[in-house]
Amino acid sequence: MGAWLLCLPRELFPGVSYSTVVESADGELLGARIAADEQWRFPPCDTVPSRFAAALVQFEDRHFWWHPGVDPSALVRAVRDNLRSGHVVSGGSTITMQVIRLSRQKERTLWQKCIEAVQATRLELRLSKRQILALYASYAPFGGNVVGLEAASWRYFGRPAAELSWGEAATLAVLPNAPATLHLSRGREELLGKRNRLLLRLLEHGDISTDTYEGALEEPLPEAPLPLPSWAYHYVERCPRGARTRSSLNLPLQKAVEATVNRRSDDLALEGIADMAAVVIDNLSGEVVAYVGNASPYRERPGVQVDVASSPRSTGSILKPFLYAAALQDGVILPRTLLPDIPVNLGGFAPQNFDKQYYGAVPANEALARSLNVPSVFLLRQYGVPKFHALLRSLGLSTLTQAPEHYGLSLILGGAEARLDQVTAAYAQMAKSGRDGAADKKADGRTVIDQTSPITDEAALWYTFEALKEVNRPDELDWRLIRSVRKAAWKTGTSYGFRDAWAVGMTPRWTIGVWTGNADGHGVPGLVGARTAGPVLFDILNLLPYSDEWFPEPQITPEMTGGDSSAEKKADGRTVIHRSSSAVWARVCRDSGMLAGPDCPGEEMLIPAAGLDSEPCLYHHTGEFVLPPAMEWYYRPHHPEYTGATRPQNTAAVQFIYPQNSALLSIPRQLSGDKEGVVFRAAHHSSGATLWWHLDNTYVGETTFRHELRLAPAPGKHTLTVVDDEGNSASVRFTVAP
Repeated sequence: MGAWLLCLPRELFPGVSYSTVVESADGELLGARIAADEQWRFPPCDTVPSRFAAALVQFEDRHFWWHPGVDPSALVRAVRDNLRSGHVVSGGSTITMQVIRLSRQKERTLWQKCIEAVQATRLELRLSKRQILALYASYAPFGGNVVGLEAASWRYFGRPAAELSWGEAATLAVLPNAPATLHLSRGREELLGKRNRLLLRLLEHGDISTDTYEGALEEPLPEAPLPLPSWAYHYVERCPRGARTRSSLNLPLQKAVEATVNRRSDDLALEGIADMAAVVIDNLSGEVVAYVGNASPYRERPGVQVDVASSPRSTGSILKPFLYAAALQDGVILPRTLLPDIPVNLGGFAPQNFDKQYYGAVPANEALARSLNVPSVFLLRQYGVPKFHALLRSLGLSTLTQAPEHYGLSLILGGAEARLDQVTAAYAQMAKSGRDGAADKKADGRTVIDQTSPITDEAALWYTFEALKEVNRPDELDWRLIRSVRKAAWKTGTSYGFRDAWAVGMTPRWTIGVWTGNADGHGVPGLVGARTAGPVLFDILNLLPYSDEWFPEPQITPEMTGGDSSAEKKADGRTVIHRSSSAVWARVCRDSGMLAGPDCPGEEMLIPAAGLDSEPCLYHHTGEFVLPPAMEWYYRPHHPEYTGATRPQNTAAVQFIYPQNSALLSIPRQLSGDKEGVVFRAAHHSSGATLWWHLDNTYVGETTFRHELRLAPAPGKHTLTVVDDEGNSASVRFTVAP
C-alpha cells in the first residue's frame, strides 16, 4: 500500500519548457513565442472546452468518467483486436494512462504499460477527472512541433480552443492518436475518415444533433499551420519567457492604434524618419491599454527590433509641464508670472528659443503653451535643478541616473534621456490627480490621500492643463468653435539635432504618448514634435470613446472658508479671500501676473495656496509698469502698448544682456587664425541713448540705438563698463579662457 501511495512523482512534467503566451485584458491572444525546445507548447490550462472533452472521451476512453484509471474492458478489447490482426492496433490505454505515458516518455512495452496502469490509479486519487483531462489537453502531441490543445487550436484553426466548432474539436481529438501519421500535409484521407467516424459516434451518443452532425461533416480540414496572432509585438517581447501573461492591453484598441501608427510611420519613412512608438494609458486604472514599441515591424530597416517606447531618448521640451505645475504648487510662480526671455549665457550654456527670437518677458502659462526655451531655463534656475531632478525621479523617470549637477539647467531642454512609457505614465499621474484630486473616496467611505503623484495641488494642475489646452493643434481645429473637436492638454518636444520628436496628450480619461525618430539616433531635418508626433496623437485620440468631460476647475465655496463668503484676510498688504487648504483667491497684478502690490492694477484670481508666499510684483513703481532694460529691449517690439516712459528712481537705466556676470568666455578665431572677437550687448531704457564702453578702464567705443560691440579681450579676468550721457552706468565681470 505504501509503495502504491509513493509510486507517483509529485510533479508529473518537471523541466518542461513552455511558449511565451501574452493575452489581452479580456483573455484574447496578443502573441506568443515558441518554447526553448522549439515546440509550440502553451502553459497548461485548468479547464478543457466541453466540445473537445466530449469528442476526446468518445474517441479515446468512453468509460473515462467511471473507471479508476484503468479500464479492464478496454484492455480485453485491445488484446482481442491485436490477436485478430496479428499486430498491435490498440493499446487499451485510458486517458489517465496516456497522461502518465506523456509524463514518463518511456518506450512502449508491456512492462511500461503495467507501470502506467499502476500510476494511473494513483493519479485518479490525486486529481479530479477534469484535472486529468486538462493535463492531457496540455501535453498531448498534435503533430509537428505542436503540443497541447490550445497551441493546436491556434496553429490549425486560428482561434482559441473554447471557440472550436464540433468538426474542429473532433479533428483535434483524433490527432494525438497517431500524430506522426495523421498530419495536415499527409494522411489527410485517413484523418478525415477518423474525424467523420468520431462525429457519427458523437451523434449516436447524443452529444450533437443531426443538423450539427451534417454541418460538421461539411467542414474542411485545415490546409496548413497558421501563423499565431502578433499584436503588440514589442510588448510581448518584454513579457516573462515561458509563462502566460494577462496584460492590460485592450485588443480592439491595440489593433486600431497599430494600424494608425503603422500608416503614419510608413508615410514618414519616405522622409527618412523610420521609427515610431505610441503608448495609451487609461487614467482611471493607470494601466497601459495600447502599446506600440515600434511601428511597422514588417518594414525591414535597422532598428526595427528596438522597443523604442521603453528605450531612453533625449527629452527635448517634453518635461516642461512638470516644472510649471511643480513651480505653481510650491509657490515659486503664479500662473501668469512674467518670466524673462532674453539672451543668457550660464557657464557656457546659452539656450535659445526654437524660432531664434526673444520676447523680453512672457507670462509663464504662455511660455509653456508656446514651449519657449529661455523662460523655462530661468524658471528652472529659480525652482532649482536638484529639486526638479528629485521630482522627475519621484514621477518614475528611472533613466535620470546621474546627479543633478550632471544635467544642470539643460535638464529642461533635453539634457537628459527618458522613456516614452515612463513619460506617458508620469503625465497620466498628473491627469489622474487633476481629475480626481489628491483624495480618493473608498467604498467604505474612507478618504485616502492619493500618493501616486508628487504633484497633487488641484489649482496647479488645472492651470497646467489650461495652458496645455492652448497649444496649437496640428489639425488647426479650434475646440472652442467646433463642439465635436476633442479637447486635450498636450505638449510636444524636439531634441537637439532633430533626433527625437515627442507628443503627449491628456484628457480626464486618457493619456497618449507618441515618439517619432530613428532608432539608431540619427537626426532628420523636419523631425519636429508638432509636425510628426502631434498628428499621430490626435489620430489616436479620435479612436478613443468620445467624451466632452474636462478637468474640473477648483472651487472655493463659503463652506471652505468657515461659512463667510465675503471673508477677507490681509497678508503683507495683499488681499486674500475665500482661503482653503489647497487654493486661495488673491489679488494679482494684471501686468506682471505676480501678487499685486499697492501700485499694481489688480484682479482677483484663484491660485495655489503656496502662491501667497510668492514674490510680489517687481515692475510697478508709482503706478508705472516698467521692465528692466534688457527685458524691455526685447519686450517693446512685441508689445506696442508698452510705454515704460517714466523710469522710476533707484531702478537701473542700463543693463548688460551679454555676458552674465562672472561668465567664462572663449574667444573664437577666424580661419586665418586671427581672433574673431565676442559681441557684447547692453540695453538702455531710452532708445536714443548713447553708451560709452570701457574695458578695464580703457575706452573702447560708443554705441547708439543698438548697443552691441565686438571685442577680443586677452585671456584673464576683465571688467566691462558702459556709461550713458547722464552718468548712469553698468558693469560686468568676466573671464576669458586661455
